Amino acid sequence: MTLLNSFVLVLQPLAAVMTCPSFENFQVLVAGWIFASRRTVTRMIMAAGAMELKHHSAYHRLFAAARWSRDRLGLAVFDLLEPWLGDVVFLAVDDTLARKRGLKMFGTGMHHDPILSSRGKVITNWGHSWVVLGVIIHFPLWPDRPLCLPILFRLYLNHKTAAKERRACRPRPELAVEMLHLLARSHKTRRFHVVADSAYGGRSVLAHLPENWDLTSRLTLKARLYEAAPARYPGQKGRARKRGDRLPTPQEMLASRAHRLVLQIYGRQEHARVCEAEGRVFFVPERPLKIVAVEALRGGRGREAFYSTCHTAKAEDVLTWYAWRWSVEVAFHESKQHLGFQEPQGWTRQAVERTAPVAMLLYSLIVLWFVREGHRHYRPDECPWYRTKTRASFLDMLTTLRRESVRNQFLALGLSGEGSRKALQTLENAISLAI
Repeated sequence: MTLLNSFVLVLQPLAAVMTCPSFENFQVLVAGWIFASRRTVTRMIMAAGAMELKHHSAYHRLFAAARWSRDRLGLAVFDLLEPWLGDVVFLAVDDTLARKRGLKMFGTGMHHDPILSSRGKVITNWGHSWVVLGVIIHFPLWPDRPLCLPILFRLYLNHKTAAKERRACRPRPELAVEMLHLLARSHKTRRFHVVADSAYGGRSVLAHLPENWDLTSRLTLKARLYEAAPARYPGQKGRARKRGDRLPTPQEMLASRAHRLVLQIYGRQEHARVCEAEGRVFFVPERPLKIVAVEALRGGRGREAFYSTCHTAKAEDVLTWYAWRWSVEVAFHESKQHLGFQEPQGWTRQAVERTAPVAMLLYSLIVLWFVREGHRHYRPDECPWYRTKTRASFLDMLTTLRRESVRNQFLALGLSGEGSRKALQTLENAISLAI
């Protein structure tokens, strides 16, 4: 199978980070990735029809030994998003588990499984734990639907796995900060705003944010909050105070008077009591924060607290920003469900650290292609049971790319007549049903 020309144009800028032979192999594997039923390298070669072009080891070497950088590839994808980026670029950072089998695969270990676990019972599973940084964008096609497009990745090794591989065990927040600084160095004039859950909202991230970066995250209800340190008066002796007077905790804030808000977040309407204040946390007293304590009035998750380094922001903005974080969870789900993020079987270090991230980069590239060109070819399926569906899902984007690629290749054969049109329609329907 060959890819649609408009999608090849999306891939073309990525050639700058690879050699010509590597980029040629990369295009073949991307074509196979889109059409393969299982995302292993051999299946990709078969789906792309490239078995007779080169020896299969050439395609395996693209991930295991070729000279190209995963970070440079992710930054090249970020540059493709430039037309849709505003004055402030919102980012989401989170981690996800890719379940694996086998003891010899690099980086595998036991990690928390958020899907199988509950609040009362923690379940662990064998696999890779990936820390992912993605860009949150509101495209004109879906102004009320934020999409997170992954660009940078780090593989987390737990203590036992790090000792086995003779590598340092680096916490997930440290890996996230490394990606933030990498992006900051490559785009020094841009302003970024990160949204993350409580795992990436502590001192290890907040105290190491790059300059002119902001962070919105969760806060515990019993967090110690303080006013700004008082100014020193003339002749005062001793060390200057780092913190001012103690402020009420978010839990205590909700016990007092609060105002009510109606928010449009997570695709639904939320009614809540909200208290807001400006304060500083104990470990980073030099940075003013906007503290928002919220209590859901209808359903929801009870009492919660959030903060943002944009200390002049409104409470509605802080809650809306944090709700955008959910788009990275959607990206994880779609990459695993439809692009086989968990399926590659490479076992060496370079193969492991390169292959799986390509699945999420491909997710970003397919969304980008659909925004540029694919929406013009999108034909919604006639499903009377989907009466409220008004916009394309990622599966619809992938189906459109497959269908148009097959159509383009079929029409290139130069067939004509009534029989050719029926054959094309049958082939398109088979592609749609095979997904």
